[in-house]
Amino acid sequence: MKFSLSWLKEHLDTSADLETIAKKLTALGLEVEGISDRSKALAPFTVAYVVSAEKHPNADKLRVCMVDTGKGIVQVVCGAPNAKTGMKGVFAPPGSHIPGTGVDLKPGVIRGVESNGMLCSVREMGIGNDHDGIIELPEDAPVGTSFAAYQKLDDPVIEIKLTPDRADCLGVRGIARDLEAAGLGKLKPLSAKKIDGAFDSKIQWRIADDGNYCPKVAGRLFRNVKNGASPKWLQDCLTSIGLRPISALVDITNFVTFDLGRPLHVYDADKLKGDPTLRVAKDGEEILALDGKTYRLDSSMTVIADENGPQSIGGIMGGEATGCSEATTNVFLEVALFNPIAVARTGRKLNINSDARYRFERGVDPTSADWGLDVTTQLILDICGGEASAASIAGSEPAWQRELDFRPARVLGLGGVDVSAATQKDILEKLGFKVSENSTDSWSVSVPSWRADVEGEADLVEEVLRVNDFDNIPVVSMPRTTPLPQPSVTPAQRRVLLTKRLLAGRGLTEAVTFSFMASGIAGLFKTAAKLVLLDNPISSDLDAMRPSILGNLLQAAGRNAARGIGDVALFEVGPTYHDETEKGQVLAATGIRSGFARPRHWEAKPRAVDAFDAKADALAILSTFGVPVDNLQILPEAPGYFHPGRSAVLRLGPTVLGQFGELHPRILKALDLKGAAVGFEVFLDRLPLPRSKGTARPLLNASPFQPVERDFAFVVDAKVPADKLIKAAKGADKALITEVKLFDVFSGGSLGTDQKSIALSVTLQPKDKTLTDQEIEAAAAKVVAAVNKATGGTLRG
Repeated sequence: MKFSLSWLKEHLDTSADLETIAKKLTALGLEVEGISDRSKALAPFTVAYVVSAEKHPNADKLRVCMVDTGKGIVQVVCGAPNAKTGMKGVFAPPGSHIPGTGVDLKPGVIRGVESNGMLCSVREMGIGNDHDGIIELPEDAPVGTSFAAYQKLDDPVIEIKLTPDRADCLGVRGIARDLEAAGLGKLKPLSAKKIDGAFDSKIQWRIADDGNYCPKVAGRLFRNVKNGASPKWLQDCLTSIGLRPISALVDITNFVTFDLGRPLHVYDADKLKGDPTLRVAKDGEEILALDGKTYRLDSSMTVIADENGPQSIGGIMGGEATGCSEATTNVFLEVALFNPIAVARTGRKLNINSDARYRFERGVDPTSADWGLDVTTQLILDICGGEASAASIAGSEPAWQRELDFRPARVLGLGGVDVSAATQKDILEKLGFKVSENSTDSWSVSVPSWRADVEGEADLVEEVLRVNDFDNIPVVSMPRTTPLPQPSVTPAQRRVLLTKRLLAGRGLTEAVTFSFMASGIAGLFKTAAKLVLLDNPISSDLDAMRPSILGNLLQAAGRNAARGIGDVALFEVGPTYHDETEKGQVLAATGIRSGFARPRHWEAKPRAVDAFDAKADALAILSTFGVPVDNLQILPEAPGYFHPGRSAVLRLGPTVLGQFGELHPRILKALDLKGAAVGFEVFLDRLPLPRSKGTARPLLNASPFQPVERDFAFVVDAKVPADKLIKAAKGADKALITEVKLFDVFSGGSLGTDQKSIALSVTLQPKDKTLTDQEIEAAAAKVVAAVNKATGGTLRG
């Protein structure tokens, strides 16, 4: 929201300077985003009189001008074609910075003639694009005065950032009201005199159906108006906030929109056929809007239509067919109340952002159909002349009146600052609330029509606190419930940070991707019955919530590969979405590796990544958080986006903690990723919390006795997983066996196709004494028996 300082003072009688006003606006919650003060850049420029303009002796296109600056006469060499004797222009003395060109002006000699300063064009001044000649000022322009002051360019423009609830400050008057409540001046009365009208309008408003989309509309017919250029004060207001003056009628509607937060529209009455009617659009209807675009409408949208069809998109933009031009002499005015939800929905569907939509979807004052009609009528009559008809009104004002119970003591209780009851009452009344004191402890407060955001006692407390200044709330330390500080995050929350640190240490690079993806890609990773689709996606190719982060990471790997970086290792920790319930959101640590693993050593050779790289990443996460990885079941049950023979899930009891493996070739082809790629997913929400509350590590209990390693080769069925043998061997003697490693797998030859040989290395670590041969043989027998019982495996001969 932009406005100039002089515009603000049309509503607020104040002597406060710009800096004070800006600080107070921010303190009120109307955050100042920027202040534009062109007078500072234009300070050196003054009105000057050209005493003479003679041809340059050494250049045909240059003139030597003697210029009266008000402080003396100086010589200026000027190349403008319109430089002439007797004109008044804008003079820049030596030392000036020229805003339009960025040049610092210095005295010089041009083709043998001294020049001390320059006469400026609009573009050189930085106030326009015209560079055909220097600025020509009227004859009555006072020589020597500031050009910025003469042209009223010394009016600072303030831009504030508004939260969606403060629709009342989408007009300059609402901002002035807040400043009055804060003690920075007195709000001037609003001139909204009732005008009865000189005749009955031949055009009348109509509202079709139940009117939920527009409860009330008011307007009137004006005849014999003159739609020329608007007066300078009006043009200055609009140009100061970046709006282009168009014509008097259009400028009036724009002015009221920004001045009072009341959007309006005017129709050329001679172009209307029949009475304008507020109704829902018919599917397939079209309208050529004032932005020059044609929009296709549907039955969820509100339009203003006549017998020729839609002439305006309700609350958003008018149509070109009935727009006003300089030839317009008869005008029909629209001052409507549109349903905010209907306006927002239509604006999103049509992708139209207008000043009217911005205000209607936040809610305008429900009484403004009446006073907006009166204010606008007076402006049209004063500026465009003509005469006005009696008002045409359809519908009725929605019920907005409400009273709230308010206890002044709640300001201290909720806000922590002691504000006297008298001050509270003064603040509320200056903001437009009506206060009735039932008792000293309880008040009844009537909410003004323009404050739809105030719904309860806490809202009233907030109004008092912000106007009284939030900086006046004392800083109070929170009482400690224990002499020792407590951790600010839970163990479950710490998992995210620890996981990121771990994976980064393993050589993966963190990626941060959207929680959305294209539904076509999301379907490749679907694990539930259906995808979670978005009703209002930020982009047409981001219309589904991601069921897996793998899709996003693989797309990123594909983009890297397309740029010549084929070896990629990426990870992301974030939510995945499997249904629309809270339980359907799962926090996953996900990573991929593609291309080749290249150890940083001259002797090591690169190799293609495989499923075991992803398995190692997944197990590293699980072991970090105390998951008993030795007890995990590694089962070939991974989802369909993994390779069916080169993937597995990590299960602890009935709970799947993670999954890993090569990505299915079908997935890689769909995402245009060449070569092998492996990935893993660890579901952090499912990891069991550590049983111990302490952080100390267990005591080191190293044995002084020599460990013994024995190798075993077992012949088992070809379908038996090696993990089953390892677990059986470990469980043969838990006190003595400390480690079991797989070091060889053989198949074929004399074993045939239905059997394989798995070789294990078993470490025996005594704690009390050195093992004897008999004890070693007994331990080995236990290993053989345990493996045979679990898998049917026998020692290979």
